[in-house]
Amino acid sequence: MTRFIIVLLLIPAVLLPFAARQAPADARLQNQLKTVFPAAASFSPKQTTPVPHFVAYGADGKTVLGYAFWTTELEPLERGYDGPIKILVGMDTKGILTGVLVVEHHEPYGNFSVEPPKFAAQFKGKNVRDPFKVGVNVDAVTSATISVTSATRAIRNSALRIGRALLTPEAAK
Repeated sequence: MTRFIIVLLLIPAVLLPFAARQAPADARLQNQLKTVFPAAASFSPKQTTPVPHFVAYGADGKTVLGYAFWTTELEPLERGYDGPIKILVGMDTKGILTGVLVVEHHEPYGNFSVEPPKFAAQFKGKNVRDPFKVGVNVDAVTSATISVTSATRAIRNSALRIGRALLTPEAAK
């Protein structure tokens, strides 16, 4: 019986550090989601079907404003010059991008290509049906075309997958 009581007392002590580590990650994720979808009042936990995504809700907590998603979960084989570029994207129910946030990359020219806020900002307001062509309607840095082209393709292709899976046929065309 004494062992049982000791084990019961040790369980919270062992689990407490893990619980403490979850809160900042969740707060960071909520801030990232709010960055890519500023109009949303709240977000669902990550949904896995039909594709991985978060649902963005309006102030009433019921109205679906759109979706947020990680490009690396929808386009895992898309790689920059030096590996995957982890990007969070927000898209409303009409297929308009509400925001893009580059969260992680290992690009040698990151400071000049995908890292500056102006790279992500240029996608806000783009329609998923836009061409997303580097050098045409997406600004590029000459020394970082592989990274910029890959990140652009990941944003568009993952947005198209979300559109086909979650939007009405008219919005996803």
